[in-house]
Amino acid sequence: MYKVIINPHWEIRRDAGSPLDTAALLGLLKSIQETGSIAQAAQNVGLSYRYAWGLLREAEKIFGNSLMNTGRGRGTSLTPLADKLIWADRRIAARLSPTLESLASELESELGKITSEWPDALRLDASHGFAVAALLNRINDAQLPIELRYRNSTDAVVALSRGECALAGFHVPLGEFERLAAARYTHWLDPKTHCLIHLAVRNQGLFVAPGNPKRIRGLPDLVLDGVRFVNRQEGSGTRMLLELMLAKAPISPNDITGFETAEFTHSAVAAYIASGMADVGVGVQTAAQQFGLDFIPLVSERYFFAVSTASLETPLMQQVIAILQSSSFRDAVNQLAGYDASDTGKILSLTEAFGATQPNPKSALKSL
Repeated sequence: MYKVIINPHWEIRRDAGSPLDTAALLGLLKSIQETGSIAQAAQNVGLSYRYAWGLLREAEKIFGNSLMNTGRGRGTSLTPLADKLIWADRRIAARLSPTLESLASELESELGKITSEWPDALRLDASHGFAVAALLNRINDAQLPIELRYRNSTDAVVALSRGECALAGFHVPLGEFERLAAARYTHWLDPKTHCLIHLAVRNQGLFVAPGNPKRIRGLPDLVLDGVRFVNRQEGSGTRMLLELMLAKAPISPNDITGFETAEFTHSAVAAYIASGMADVGVGVQTAAQQFGLDFIPLVSERYFFAVSTASLETPLMQQVIAILQSSSFRDAVNQLAGYDASDTGKILSLTEAFGATQPNPKSALKSL
């Protein structure tokens, strides 16, 4: 079975000069950051000491600024410019990785179909998340033919209703906003033909810089002077949840600086804040931990896969369910910060998931 990997790649040039390939430079800078030694960093990334020095000097010539602080007995540290380059690379990866993973999955599927090695792939549409990524790792290890599309929760469920995918990932908050949020998705699901597979419970909250320098305690602080916010894109479940909470407060989005600045993943929001471009955003706890940010809990939510009931007995779906219900996968999910796998793999009807009295989709959607 083919496995396609597409990584972000970027170059820098000044005016009409030759472009600088950042791949080797960034690897060297990250190693210098870890070791405090150019010689050790060069060895770690497989470069000669002479080549490493030449690469650093070439980059400094382009920027017109130093990338390193050196001193006798003090080792080598990175300048703010070098730190910014590393954070830029992390933001690029966080922002583009879901798109590139989806493209890689499409290519794998097409290659498999052409060579007859992958005739019947099962398509998964889901928003980018850490438990979803953990599941995909297990599916890849088992060499199951899965075609991935990362897209927001609403689009995923709509795709399922149209027969365009077999699994649609979406998340619904627990508590007072559950009914309205669920209506967004049950509008597209038929209790007679669809059911749900529980993936995990996870914590959503505010990301803030280490030590919380802006002293942010909750949503009311988003409107304070000097507080810069970074949002999720329209259509995402996280943005929908935030808008429900702001309406309840009530807080006008117009009073929040940066409300229209949007990123497409939890990791991208965290990277944006960690690089100093914003002070606060909303996302899952795992992303905050990933980028060394403080986390202020707001709400817990359940993440589901919606599926056609008729597809549950197909051999490929049965293999996916077996992975979801395995103790090793539950252990992997429980190791993610802010995730709970107690009900992972449980199959539920819409009524069992959201109660006997379903919201009226049309009236509930008017409230969103």
